[in-house]
Amino acid sequence: MKTNRPENSHQAALLRLLRDGARSRAELNDLSSEAAGWRMSRSKLNAELDRLVELGLAEPDGFAESRGGRRSGLVRLSSATRFVGIDIGATSVDVAITDGELNVLGHVSEPIDIRKGPAPVLDRALDLVGKLREQGLFTQLSGAGIGVPGPVSFAEGVPVAPPIMPGWNRYPLRETISQELGCAAMVDNDVNLMALGELHAGVARQVNDFLLVKIGTGVGCGIVVDGKIYRGVSGSAGDIGHMRIDENGPLCPCGNTGCLEAYFGGSALAAQAEVAARSGSSPYLAQRLAAGGLLTAEDVAIAATQGDPVAIKLIRDGGRRVGQVLAGLVSFFNPGLVIIAGGVARLGHILLAEIRSVVYRRSLPLATGNLPIVLSELEDVAGVVGAARLISDHVYSS
Repeated sequence: MKTNRPENSHQAALLRLLRDGARSRAELNDLSSEAAGWRMSRSKLNAELDRLVELGLAEPDGFAESRGGRRSGLVRLSSATRFVGIDIGATSVDVAITDGELNVLGHVSEPIDIRKGPAPVLDRALDLVGKLREQGLFTQLSGAGIGVPGPVSFAEGVPVAPPIMPGWNRYPLRETISQELGCAAMVDNDVNLMALGELHAGVARQVNDFLLVKIGTGVGCGIVVDGKIYRGVSGSAGDIGHMRIDENGPLCPCGNTGCLEAYFGGSALAAQAEVAARSGSSPYLAQRLAAGGLLTAEDVAIAATQGDPVAIKLIRDGGRRVGQVLAGLVSFFNPGLVIIAGGVARLGHILLAEIRSVVYRRSLPLATGNLPIVLSELEDVAGVVGAARLISDHVYSS
């Protein structure tokens, strides 16, 4: 089913302004010139807004308070607009439905194994979309945003040689989701989408230049420059998990040795915890291993909260290595904010304190003088909100 799109750049800019909530026609007249860099007469603006209402992309929403004369009419995005965000991780898939303003209306999650390949994983993701449809959250979608835990050719909408995603190389992900859901679709790396989520609704709302470091099964970095994701020439910018920190280090899933991810991705941390458990150096982790048969980063976090010295050391060692890489990035990029996110980031303030200590000690004082390094506020919904933001940017463009 066809979804209407804005017909020109003026309409697209107005829709992006309305994404932040209902506004009066008078306020939009003030904001449009400031935000979009072009001047438009009041009559032209009113004509474009009326056309957006005709297209079903916007709707009247009563009247604003008087500014001294006749009350100006409020306009908002169509209440029927629905986007779906699909965040595919290494071990789980999250799906959310949002309205046009990207408020999450429904969110479901399910464990998956990305290594099973695209067909079974996408079947589960689409089943979750179907569950949200059954809940009455949408009848028609205006667009779908999808994130995957690996490098993506953004222009083509396909994963490219993703180290932890066997069978996904150049799979036509954007085309498949678009056909299945009957709407426009966009695909990006999951870390980029988390950065977009934080930009839209998280701690980075007022920051135009920042880094988001995701520490999950893998390690990656979303780079935001002047309010936009920086992807690099081929889409691989920010792949810091495969920066080598020790050429004699452990083997990484990418095939190289000594990568940051091989030291402090979720899998690496779990493996280190298991060694500690089996050696007897951590009785607490040994108990967790005996009870569950395997260990995860969450077990390490729980052990640390119990004061387990081995778990605390594992977290600090990992934080130190992340800090070493991040210190170089901070000196090079000079961001206004660094956000630490992802499942392993739930190790919390022990991890955050170690990262801060290394970055503040090793980076240039001018770069770190006013640099906050914080944990994500959005946590589980950062990726799906970012996915909805990605596709809404596409739909709200001319």
